[in-house]
Amino acid sequence: MRLALIAFLLLTLFAGCAEKQGDDYVIGFSQCTGDDEWRRAMLDGMQRELAFHNNTKLIFKDAHANSAVQVKHIEELLQSGIQLLIVSPNESDPLTPVIEKAFHKGIPVVVVDRRTSSPYYTAYVGGDNYQVGKTVGEYANTLLGGNGKMIEITGLPRSSPASDRHRGLVDALATRPGIQRVATLNGQWEKDIAKNELRKALPNFPDLDLIFAQNEVMAMGAREVCNEIFPERKIRVIGVDGLPGQFGDIQMVYDGHITATALYPTGGEEAARVAMNILQKQPYQKENLLQTAIIDSSNVRMIKMQTDKMISQQNDIERQQARIDEQLEIYHTQRGLLYVMTGLFIVSIILGSVALYSLIENKKINKELNSKNTEILIQRNRIQDIAEKAQEATESKFRFFTNISHEFRTPLTLILAPVEELLRQKNESPAVKKNLSLVQKNARRLLWLVNQLMDFRKIESGKIRLQVAGNDIIAFIRELMLPFEQVAKKRRIDFRLITALPELNVWFDRDMMDKVIFNLLSNAFKFTSDWGHIYIHIAHAADEVIIKVQDNGSGLSEADIAGAFEMFYQGKNSTKGTGLGLPLSREFVELHQGTITADGKKGEGATFIVTLPLGNAHFQPEDIADPTSDTIEKSVIWTTTDIEPGHQHIQTEHQDRPTVVVIEDNEDLLGFVTGLLQNQYEVITATDGKAGLDQCFDTVPDLVVCDVMLPGMDGLQITSTLKSDMRTSHIPVVLLTAKNTPEQQVEGMQARADMYVTKPFSPQFLQESIRSLLTNRQLLLSAQVGRNIGDSESGLSRLDKKFVNDLRALIVSRLDDPTLTVEAIGKEMGLSRVQLFRKTKALLGGGTNDLILNLRLEKACALLRNPDLTVAEIADQTGFTSQSYFSTVFKNRFGVSPKDWRLVKS
Repeated sequence: MRLALIAFLLLTLFAGCAEKQGDDYVIGFSQCTGDDEWRRAMLDGMQRELAFHNNTKLIFKDAHANSAVQVKHIEELLQSGIQLLIVSPNESDPLTPVIEKAFHKGIPVVVVDRRTSSPYYTAYVGGDNYQVGKTVGEYANTLLGGNGKMIEITGLPRSSPASDRHRGLVDALATRPGIQRVATLNGQWEKDIAKNELRKALPNFPDLDLIFAQNEVMAMGAREVCNEIFPERKIRVIGVDGLPGQFGDIQMVYDGHITATALYPTGGEEAARVAMNILQKQPYQKENLLQTAIIDSSNVRMIKMQTDKMISQQNDIERQQARIDEQLEIYHTQRGLLYVMTGLFIVSIILGSVALYSLIENKKINKELNSKNTEILIQRNRIQDIAEKAQEATESKFRFFTNISHEFRTPLTLILAPVEELLRQKNESPAVKKNLSLVQKNARRLLWLVNQLMDFRKIESGKIRLQVAGNDIIAFIRELMLPFEQVAKKRRIDFRLITALPELNVWFDRDMMDKVIFNLLSNAFKFTSDWGHIYIHIAHAADEVIIKVQDNGSGLSEADIAGAFEMFYQGKNSTKGTGLGLPLSREFVELHQGTITADGKKGEGATFIVTLPLGNAHFQPEDIADPTSDTIEKSVIWTTTDIEPGHQHIQTEHQDRPTVVVIEDNEDLLGFVTGLLQNQYEVITATDGKAGLDQCFDTVPDLVVCDVMLPGMDGLQITSTLKSDMRTSHIPVVLLTAKNTPEQQVEGMQARADMYVTKPFSPQFLQESIRSLLTNRQLLLSAQVGRNIGDSESGLSRLDKKFVNDLRALIVSRLDDPTLTVEAIGKEMGLSRVQLFRKTKALLGGGTNDLILNLRLEKACALLRNPDLTVAEIADQTGFTSQSYFSTVFKNRFGVSPKDWRLVKS
């Protein structure tokens, strides 16, 4: 009862304070540009006129002389609920369609200053641009006495004021042949553009008498150009607009900057009056043409005095209006405050009475609440402790399963890899192959479950990341269906994709959606009997795509539907599955801002429905995949194992085979990889990072296969060290690891590894990868046959280029030394003879001695072009021990003696 009384009093109070408001009008004004004084004067005039209508709101949009922007602004105004549209078009043709659209929607349109290309508008307000041009032409004839030359500077050619003023000028001059219009320049209404065009044209007309610019800013620009080019001549300049004020062209005429200006009223006040007449259903004229007149030295003083007085009076009016508005605001505020204070006084009396009564009652209630709160607080603390312990236990379980899942990968590698090798052999019996296939199938199933468990851990820890990209969902699902088609054919299951769409672009993470669709299809095949059917429906509805996986299998009960997406849920009659697939699918779909639901009846089949939104606006910027991130450039480095001619080397029966260093701490996997490679390569093994790195420096192998997780020094550190050392920077490195996330793979590439192979891996894939790296290097070196050693260095790393440059510089500095040896060069480079040879051979395609000989012959060719040097002197300067040895080597290389070569080249 008390609350009802208070509400009644408050409603009565505010009802008394309310004032009846008139109808509100919202007018949209799209201005082509507000960057000049004339346009600002138009807006000021419009606002002054609308100030007499307190219930009117003006929304102003400035297009900054861009027609496309102005069309967009008008579309926005039409969507904002305006009752009337005022438009000053930038150009006629581009603006006509959108103005017609507004007119046909029933919104009145008042066109100001510039006309459109159609009659579909409510009213036009503006000067008679044709008359402006004609008046200027007649005035120019009078000013020049019927004879003279003039240049016209127009605005935008497609705007109606520019074309109408030009047409009026042409018609006025048509009957006055003594006035020659020698050029028409396009100033686009802009001062700088007009000045640039006039600078180009004016020097061609030294006897020019007059310039007509179609607005005041171009007229002022014309005056500045005339003063620059012909400062001694007083070329007359006529402008258009007749704006008052300090920067208007009336002031320009008064100051003598321009000769005259044609009055062109802005029409702001007139447009506002016409707009209000239209909104208030008052009579109005469709065509409202404003008169023009010439302002020159004869009348400018009087007009300036009148306009200055008007501006002063207008400023006084605006100040008075501001003071009135301020006083009204104070009055309304004080009156409202009085009402509020009166109401609050009444309410405070009522509330005081209520508060006194409530205080007494609350004391009784508080005693009871305090005792209950104490009990609740104790219970809450207990629950919180239990929850924290449960969370810790859950985290411990997830950490345990994650760690053990990583540990599973190495044993799975040792199961899958040997099984794959055995299956590739053709001498096994069918029974053995069947059993091996069974082992392979279940090992892959175990790997799938391990991956699912790791995905759940990533979701729980918030570390899983979307990497979405636009993909054809139809082609994507067709590709996923391929592995199931053989099973469907064997079990006589009708398995098909049903859709009317040839293609549909959807943004999604391919890896996640692969797992979702695979899980749904796996479940469908598990619970569908032979001779059944499994259909995939894809439809496009509104802004989303709907994917249905439907089967006629054992179906789902209501309890199954309710718990289908709960972790580890098992139906009462179900003995299949782990309870991980559907919950993981739900998490993946929800990361895409989509939904997944289940439907069906027991014994009548099941339907799983995945809905994904179209487009990518619902994703965060970091969720969008980098289109370049899928391709990580690998530096392909080539090698060879040929022994440098003329030098002794310890040989074995496999001396021509490439050398591979394998670094792996798991002895079983190390033995397996060694057995896999030893028939094709010289294999050197190591079980920890430090020992493996020492082996690489000692032997300088052709390739390194290295695990990432190693005792002492991990594989990433080994790779970085090898790639940073001049002795080994050219050696390809293949990383083996159980870490398979994109971030971990990128980390491996950033350490400059050449290949990243995840466990478990295919033995054949590893073999072919190694063979590809070494073969490609050999092909690159073979492509250099017939070219000078060193021509192939364009694909080298920065460190290898430095090695090549340092080596060449060292040899060139000592070319005249006949005792220069590979051992001496290696000592200065900090490398052994073998390391220097293998490095030079791998990078440049030839041995160190070959490089020395080539550089000596190159210098000899350069010296032979000097006729003042004898062949003996050239042989001495290039380090050959005798002239005869030099001639023999030179002829073997070039087919002619040094003397004959000199004669040919001269």
